[in-house]
Amino acid sequence: MCGIVGYIGNQKASPILINGLIRLEYRGYDSAGISTIENNGLSIMKDKGRVKNLYNLEGINDLTGTIGIAHTRWATHGKPAKENSHPHMDNSKTFSVVHNGIIENYNELRKFLSDNGYTFYSQTDTEVIPNLVHYYYSKDNNTDDLKFLRAVKNACQELKGSYAIEIICKDYPDNMIVTRKDSPLVIGKGESENYISSDIPAILSFTRNFYLLDDFEFAILTRDSVSFYNKDLEVLPKDVTVIEWNASSAEKDGYEDFMLKEIYEQPTAIRETIGAKFSETAKCEFEELNFTKEYLANINKIYIVACGTAMYAGIAGKNAIEKLCKITTEVDVASEFRYRDPLVDEKTLCIFISQSGETADTIAALKLCKEKGAKTLAISNVIGSSITREADYSIYTHAGPEIAVASTKAYTSQVMLITILAVYFAEVLGMDSATLNALKKDIMELPGKIEETLKLSETIQDFSKKTYQEKDIFFLGRGIDEAVAKEGSLKLKEISYIHAESYPAGELKHGPIALIENDITVVSIMTDSNLVEKTVSNIQEVITRGAKTLVITNQDIDEKMFDLVIRIPKTNTFISPILSIIPLQLFAYYISKEKGLDVDKPRNLAKSVTVE
Repeated sequence: MCGIVGYIGNQKASPILINGLIRLEYRGYDSAGISTIENNGLSIMKDKGRVKNLYNLEGINDLTGTIGIAHTRWATHGKPAKENSHPHMDNSKTFSVVHNGIIENYNELRKFLSDNGYTFYSQTDTEVIPNLVHYYYSKDNNTDDLKFLRAVKNACQELKGSYAIEIICKDYPDNMIVTRKDSPLVIGKGESENYISSDIPAILSFTRNFYLLDDFEFAILTRDSVSFYNKDLEVLPKDVTVIEWNASSAEKDGYEDFMLKEIYEQPTAIRETIGAKFSETAKCEFEELNFTKEYLANINKIYIVACGTAMYAGIAGKNAIEKLCKITTEVDVASEFRYRDPLVDEKTLCIFISQSGETADTIAALKLCKEKGAKTLAISNVIGSSITREADYSIYTHAGPEIAVASTKAYTSQVMLITILAVYFAEVLGMDSATLNALKKDIMELPGKIEETLKLSETIQDFSKKTYQEKDIFFLGRGIDEAVAKEGSLKLKEISYIHAESYPAGELKHGPIALIENDITVVSIMTDSNLVEKTVSNIQEVITRGAKTLVITNQDIDEKMFDLVIRIPKTNTFISPILSIIPLQLFAYYISKEKGLDVDKPRNLAKSVTVE
């Protein structure tokens, strides 16, 4: 989950590297560091804490090297501390390495290297990498141009786990080597310079032209070229992918925080995700898909597999697939799915959702389903990400870069895309066209209704000022509204550190109501007309026990019963989660601001969970 950056060119590397790390801090911010090749060899500058601390390091402004690597850390092995910060060197100070991932057999490798005279100065798994590279480098008596590459390749053959690695060597001052397995890494192509990063947004202001590495591939970078090799060190051709994102997507554009900016970008994100997939009178089109009526009619089950917010988007999407397509659909958390020997075969369609496309558990679950013969479909926000290259089919949200750790526009775009996918399936199957046409009409009107919902911001901010000091907040919903309760609860705990729980409203009396006491806040979502009466009855149960109530609804209810009612526009129940989550995103945001917390970078979290 760490972030890595690299630069090789004719400019001073250090400011470019630090700027890249700042843009990648959502991947981790326990410590940071850079390493450059200077006239007297390798230099390393690093410290614990945020990237901005690097500006205060003595000598940082004296660096003149034009090749360098950098890292911002989310701690796995070893506490956040300067000695555990990246980059790491080998004992001879010949190699400097930054690494994102986990080396699962590092204890075994550390013992091997210790037995061969190497000393370790950190508690990290990463420190074995430069020393292992040096071990193979010292055993190679050749002096050709590929000696550096051979040492890296031989070292990587010993590594078990996941990694994206950047390596520089004092003996090869005009080269950098990068490689990856199960962790993200992209190469940006410039004019007489090249860039490396964990994610595209960090270097999008420098180039739109990217190379995408696959697992077990290596790249040698110079200022003017990038050469690619497979695991046997055979030369590989590699095409450039042009990224159409706007570089300003990685800037705050006058907003106080990225999260707030991204909340307000949701009308655009939904419009872009809808795109030209259908009109009110035309059938839904996915150029990327070629599912037939015969195939869909013979599916026994659809699995939607994801983690965190993406899983809650899947729960919202399940409702549309089952009701529109009449196909049994299950939603499962990726980290559990792969370990329970799921009943998957060639009659199962498995859908995997990941904003970054790099979520380790989700990718592993996808690989398992492919082994069992199922068709796999990836939903991601990042073209060319690992999950999209593994899946049989891929479709994309068009939310643009999402920088804040807590997901907002990616979530609503995922719900939107899964719903459109359900419409596509239903039309292929020949389901009721009147129902589908009504839904498509509501989908086309949705961006404008999101804009209307965002105007409720001030009212929600006022309520947040009354609740930000609370220790426990509960979220209730029935049917599709329960998925929104789950996501609203997650948003609050992610960025405010308030203990929050979500429950199906009907389950409250089966135990959780024991937690309700005087002045505790209960948030309820009501958008399904078939369930309003029962949900109101459940809310009355908590009012009787002294709870304060916030209700998000587009239904006709008696507002006098509740402390605050937030009215959102009416829309089709299948897409109501896109509207009803927006007040809860703002609720979490304003509570976090009232508490004086870092909204974009909540403690202990990182944007992309690229380790298991």
